[in-house]
Amino acid sequence: MSFLINLVIGLIFGLGLVISGLANPEKVLNFLDITGNWDPSLALVMGAAVVTTFIGYRVVFARQKPLCAVDFDVPANRKADKSLMTGAILFGIGWGLGGICPGPAITTVGLAATGTLIFVPAMVIGMLIARKVKAS
Repeated sequence: MSFLINLVIGLIFGLGLVISGLANPEKVLNFLDITGNWDPSLALVMGAAVVTTFIGYRVVFARQKPLCAVDFDVPANRKADKSLMTGAILFGIGWGLGGICPGPAITTVGLAATGTLIFVPAMVIGMLIARKVKAS
């Protein structure tokens, strides 16, 4: 049952990314280019996501336990440490250079976009390298 719920949620998320334009690197790069060909439309998408998440967390955490799990899996570490900051900086640099982040990249693999077919394997390799570095 949990697999089906996650599948439906993933499909809705992917559809939202495609409809909103977040799966289009050009649109994202235009949003990030505030001194050039700026496209502010993604600010509305991000604002809607923040409001939805804010409400969603309140609804979910009002429950005693999740619907499909024994308990909530909330990270114990709530501090911004070196690992988190390094990851966030690298994510931002990658997003700014490529115009795409992991969620939309995985979504657009099905569309066989050339940039995505290069980005996703590079992302997986980067994740494997990061795992090795963290383990050592």
